[in-house]
Amino acid sequence: MIEAIKDKEAWRKQIALVANSDFYYSYDYHCLSKNEEEQPVLLKYSDGQTSILIPLLIRNIDNTNYKDATSVYGYAGPLVQQTNGDIDVDNFQKELNAFFYKHNIVSVFSRLHPYIEHQEMILNGLGKVNTLGKVVNIDLTDTIENQRAKFNRRLKTYLNKSRRSCTVIEGNLDEHLNDFIRLYHKNMKRVDADDNYFFSDDYYRKILLSNEYKSELSLCIYNETQEIIGASMFMKKDNIVQYHLSGLSEDHFELNPIKLIIDEMRIKSTNEGYKYFNLGGGLGSREDSLFKFKSGFSKDFKEFKTWKYIVNEEPYRTITNNVLGEDSEISNIDFFPAYRSKKSVVKV
Repeated sequence: MIEAIKDKEAWRKQIALVANSDFYYSYDYHCLSKNEEEQPVLLKYSDGQTSILIPLLIRNIDNTNYKDATSVYGYAGPLVQQTNGDIDVDNFQKELNAFFYKHNIVSVFSRLHPYIEHQEMILNGLGKVNTLGKVVNIDLTDTIENQRAKFNRRLKTYLNKSRRSCTVIEGNLDEHLNDFIRLYHKNMKRVDADDNYFFSDDYYRKILLSNEYKSELSLCIYNETQEIIGASMFMKKDNIVQYHLSGLSEDHFELNPIKLIIDEMRIKSTNEGYKYFNLGGGLGSREDSLFKFKSGFSKDFKEFKTWKYIVNEEPYRTITNNVLGEDSEISNIDFFPAYRSKKSVVKV
């Protein structure tokens, strides 16, 4: 059967039973990431031997009696909580479909997690899993020296220069949060990021205060002036370190403060016993300048995939035709679900 968990403590208890998850699965992150009309839910399937968890955000489809579901920004998808043998995928999918139909859920979209096992196998046969691009991992199980040996030559030069001029410290929430917000917002404006990359001051504070995972705010100080010239947020849970958000001073690009912050976190996290350090990929999963920046640290790439599932074809097509027109060719529309491709409809 499928149980829909919406209570924070029940949600936390279920995630805590998983051997390996990530901060993206936390109740707090879901509440911080959701739009006003979205309802976080943790779907739990259990057959007595195996439990599978899928976190989703469920939302109404305007002007209909139907709903759809999406995932938080980042990495999500199914988690296997426990298993004493083979996973009964067929029964899980049957129960999941019954839940979707019962709650009038027409379509489901989820970003998947490059470091979590079994996801594609669990979803095989339900819609499509597509590979969008690559994310960069630093293997923290390797020695610190071997990790550095895999950096590209230019990165090593940049880091040597930066270490002579700068110092990385752990930030204090009350003292340094405003500095982070200032640098992050300036950086997003500089790269002409869309509104989805800007958050309220309350968001930054709450994401750092959650006790469902460990968060760290790292700052780069220019030694000569003691000015904060770079800042980054990192999230740690189980064996994964996530490089989440960062910003830097436009006047100090040549000192490469974010590169130094990442390198210091690499060393620290290795010593703390973490396994993966996910730097993420490029904008829109492209191999762009951001991806090139990250891949200077490592060529250990993981595939970033998404899951797109049309649960109920008839209402999906009807809703899409009502929004886009009767002559719309759904198969030619890359955006999913297609009926949310117009600006008047909330994005996935």
